[in-house]
Amino acid sequence: QVQLVESGGGLVQAGGSLRLSCAASGRTFSSYAIGWFRQAPGKEREFVAAIRWTGSSTYYADSVKGRFTISRDNAKNTVYLQMNSLKPEDTAVYYCAADPRPFASTVVAGYNYWGQGTQVTVSS
Repeated sequence: QVQLVESGGGLVQAGGSLRLSCAASGRTFSSYAIGWFRQAPGKEREFVAAIRWTGSSTYYADSVKGRFTISRDNAKNTVYLQMNSLKPEDTAVYYCAADPRPFASTVVAGYNYWGQGTQVTVSS
């Protein structure tokens, strides 16, 4: 099993940046695909970015492509989401998720393990 803890959320002005971290426990973390999702009030949880266990392939939602970057450091059991040029519509609770399959899914149902989430608020 893998336990995930997100951090790095906060309040930032539009155009600013934040870096989220997802720290994982478990010796097999390096073999898990990791995804970032977000959920705004009254909306469904949506895909943001994902990375394969090797780090060789990354995937992004169209809404964040070119602004967000996902990366991983398997030696530190941590995945990062660098968020630049933030917009008010990026405001949401951000969750990281893990799945033991080698391919990184872009849907909620593709992940077995979830963190508790971290709030990101972007003011206009």
